[in-house]
Amino acid sequence: MKFGVSTFITDQGIAPTALGRAVEERGFDSLFIAEHTHIPVDRRTPYPGGGELPEIYYRTLDPFVALSAAAAVTERILLGTGIALVVQRDPIITAKEVASLDLVSGGRAVFGIGIGWNREEMENHGTDPRTRGRLVDERLRAMRELWTKEKAEFHGEFVDFDPVYSWPKPVQRPHPPIYVGGGEGAFNRVAAFGDGWLANSMPPEELRTRIDRLRSIAGRDVPVTVYAVEKDPEIIERFTRLDVERLQFYLPTMPEAGTLSYLDEVAGVAERFR
Repeated sequence: MKFGVSTFITDQGIAPTALGRAVEERGFDSLFIAEHTHIPVDRRTPYPGGGELPEIYYRTLDPFVALSAAAAVTERILLGTGIALVVQRDPIITAKEVASLDLVSGGRAVFGIGIGWNREEMENHGTDPRTRGRLVDERLRAMRELWTKEKAEFHGEFVDFDPVYSWPKPVQRPHPPIYVGGGEGAFNRVAAFGDGWLANSMPPEELRTRIDRLRSIAGRDVPVTVYAVEKDPEIIERFTRLDVERLQFYLPTMPEAGTLSYLDEVAGVAERFR
């Protein structure tokens, strides 16, 4: 099993360069970071985690800027969005950002995507929450055209452009892996677009049932990465009994000294299962 790190990079925590170096030096295989463009002050959508929405949600750095900074000081780790909110992103610009990250990192980009939960946030981007699933699917199809065709063209319900040139193309062929986040409502999207399922952390026994259901829908052995896992050895032990490719340990957002100490602890836990 592979072990990585998932976190929110903000203006109040460790810098992406220092974090990237620390993650790689401790033997982790990947760094996945979250994104939110903003959080509306008057928010009606309840926070999925319950209670008050943590401040980190509205202080995140742009993920592609942060991951490019980490790419410049690392050589091995995968650099992923966990997740990029495609529902809020222009597909032509996002395709270029993903391809550019893949180029500057030497082919280490992972495009973790999802449809998001904050209705007011997506409405500020001109997205109707009622059609966000269809919108995301169409934008993904359009981005694949931009990554793989010299003259890309797309005509759909939400995305429409005549033949265009768009470079750079990704280093990875046909494009960086797409890890689809979400619960069972995302399984058809995983089947259609996913090179992997980015599953939120849940009890391993519950995850086992969902993996079986996903693979039945997809008709193939979809790789699974579990996002935001706590550093509890007992829970990690239970995850190792599943057919899971990778666990992403959750890293709280802290200044550099606290982050490095926490990563040392997590690396020690991971080492027991390597």
